[in-house]
Amino acid sequence: MPERVLVTGAASGLGQAIAARYAARGAQVLVTDLANEPDASLLPAPSGDGVVSYLPLDVRDEEAWERARSWVLEHWGGLDVLVNNAGVGAGGRIDVVPIRDWEWIVEINLLGVVKGCRTFIPVFKEQRSGRIVNVASMAGLVHAPCMASYNAVKAAVVAVSETMLHELASSEIGVSVVCPSFFRTNLAASILRGSDPAIEKSGASLVSSSRVPADLIAARTVAAVDKGRFMVLPSRDGRAVLYAKRLVGPVYHWGMKRAGARVVNKASRRDALAGRG
Repeated sequence: MPERVLVTGAASGLGQAIAARYAARGAQVLVTDLANEPDASLLPAPSGDGVVSYLPLDVRDEEAWERARSWVLEHWGGLDVLVNNAGVGAGGRIDVVPIRDWEWIVEINLLGVVKGCRTFIPVFKEQRSGRIVNVASMAGLVHAPCMASYNAVKAAVVAVSETMLHELASSEIGVSVVCPSFFRTNLAASILRGSDPAIEKSGASLVSSSRVPADLIAARTVAAVDKGRFMVLPSRDGRAVLYAKRLVGPVYHWGMKRAGARVVNKASRRDALAGRG
């Protein structure tokens, strides 16, 4: 029987690349995203006995999650892999970003993952099998300046994933959490929503200038999930920074403080030029 895989936020970026990886090896893949009718050219082509289907899913909406579970049970009779990938980007100085932006990113990046897990864990428990793959970020492990809200929700996804790893082991449910660093994606289009535009430019530049494609991150992610790994670190540069944090903490913090000073000073100059200072 082909693998049965559901991927959220899969009409573009890393989600699309992960869905394509599974489809290419003959899995049955349910691509989910916000659009009611996706661009057919964005859906991956399956091979072998694989089939790719699409279902609208807003990860904030519990009723939409219930519809996804009903679809999976009706068409497949179960699920093997749930990939909680959907997310948005955000950044900004702690005293500039409004609470409404915090609420927005918490609802999508954290509670969207929680709702997905709560929806399908009963299915996995009944099957006595299944794997949950939560896409977090290196920002959940290494906390760069001017990214408080994004760092916080991604760190929470790591914490939720580790909790589930231990909690669900006796039910034969595997858990992986993926923590990539910057790679080329359309995530930059959603950064900040204009709340701190001086920081938005820096964040968008880091994403757009990355030389690492999403399909490489997807390939490393799927390979690690196949091996049953919990912590998936698919970016070499991210691993280097994480090891520096763990092994030479004072040097790491010194570098982060210097980076923070540069970013904040540059943003303050932009504020002054724009008449916001």
